Amino acid sequence: MKYIIASDVHGSLTYAEKIINVLDKSGADKLILLGDLYYHGPRNPLPTGYNPKEVAVLFNKYKDKLLVVKGNCDAEVDQMISDFKINDFLQMDINGLTMSFYHGHKAVTLPMKSDVVFTGHTHICKLEKVDGVIYANPGSISIPKSDDSRDYIVLDDSSITIKDLETSRIVKFLKYLA
Repeated sequence: MKYIIASDVHGSLTYAEKIINVLDKSGADKLILLGDLYYHGPRNPLPTGYNPKEVAVLFNKYKDKLLVVKGNCDAEVDQMISDFKINDFLQMDINGLTMSFYHGHKAVTLPMKSDVVFTGHTHICKLEKVDGVIYANPGSISIPKSDDSRDYIVLDDSSITIKDLETSRIVKFLKYLA
């Protein structure tokens, strides 16, 4: 299986279209969105191409390819306009490892211990291993905080790669299976 993982779209049709283009070209099985789909939030500027209604239309066209978790800027009405389920968290067995996906703005009680944890929320990309657990955050594709890099993750059968959405440059890489 191959997954594309992105976070914090915040209603930017410009960057929603770009991540869907990555999905289409990559041959990935699923796009996992780590929250904050439509609303930009009161502390953030309006992102380029802000058009939450059209982002919903676009994502609904890909409902069978989406796995989505709820972010702090997502509301009940977002589920009403989405043809896909917005989960509090996801936990999956991938290649014998328990991988967890949630937004990261609050503590989540997971049913099982995680080997790999994917979160969003901070708008800062991260990929590190601490005490045997891998932590990965793709940052934000629409409102990055640490630099101008708009990043996403490619999760494949053996590695986690963070790539720049604009240039496809590898930002960070970690092999999780030998």
